[in-house]
Amino acid sequence: MQNLWTHLASPRHLVVFEAAARRQSFTLAAQELNVQQPSVSASIKQLEEALGVKLFQRAHRRISLTHAGERLYADVLRAFEILDTSSAAIRQSVSNDHVTFSASSAFNNYWVLPRLKTFQQRHPDIDLRLQSSDREPDLTVEPISLAIRLGTGNWPGYHSALIAPEVIYPVAAPRVMAAAVHLRNITGMLHQRLIHLEEPIRERPSWAQWFREFQIPGQPPSVGLRLNDYALVLQAAIAGEGFAFGWHHLVDPLVQQGLLAARDDWAWETGLGFYLVWSKSTPLIPNAEVVRDWILGA
Repeated sequence: MQNLWTHLASPRHLVVFEAAARRQSFTLAAQELNVQQPSVSASIKQLEEALGVKLFQRAHRRISLTHAGERLYADVLRAFEILDTSSAAIRQSVSNDHVTFSASSAFNNYWVLPRLKTFQQRHPDIDLRLQSSDREPDLTVEPISLAIRLGTGNWPGYHSALIAPEVIYPVAAPRVMAAAVHLRNITGMLHQRLIHLEEPIRERPSWAQWFREFQIPGQPPSVGLRLNDYALVLQAAIAGEGFAFGWHHLVDPLVQQGLLAARDDWAWETGLGFYLVWSKSTPLIPNAEVVRDWILGA
């Protein structure tokens, strides 16, 4: 960064240069920046001297960018746009006029979105922003009001409320379920094509654990799709790619709609649950309290 300012003399010169290049006029740039025209001319001259190249072709009451000027303008414009986007995001993250809710993409897609229209009809003035993440955010330091976590419900520094117990059973497209052979008992699942969920950060149960829970000897087949997002797993199951884990609170509506068929008689209750959590150290704003109560009552 020190070398950059050595090359450019002053960061102020870039602001002046961008305005002059965009307006194609030193006079209009001066008016926009609320300075005198000679000040603009002096900044451009110092920038050109620092770079050792002309940035503008000067003509009578007219300026135009040189090739070097066009290259610099393109890069400056891109950098300013990045800074503008970043500063806008930071301003929004610390403002109190919206509610950010963080969950997995599957929870947002299959639990929140089907209920969102009703929420928006009841609370049209609340700016609810869904954040899909493959990690557990730290609500004590991140600008996130509410989140979903899987566990026992006990996390230091957090309030928690149970959304649903963790109940898992096999699901597949109805045609795959109907065509499956050897499914008179759970052992028959060893002969089916399985879809594996392998999230990179969150720890999730595996088919091997599911079979062990039912004391089924043998290893599940290693072939089949391996996906790192549960929303993709469900899409693959719906598309007929094989059998997937079905978390009851997410797949039950899909079963009701006929998109999936389930063997819920082979359900595994893990003893964990999906909880809504929020920080104890950062009080919820009123709109976040409304969102919390809506989620818990949905």
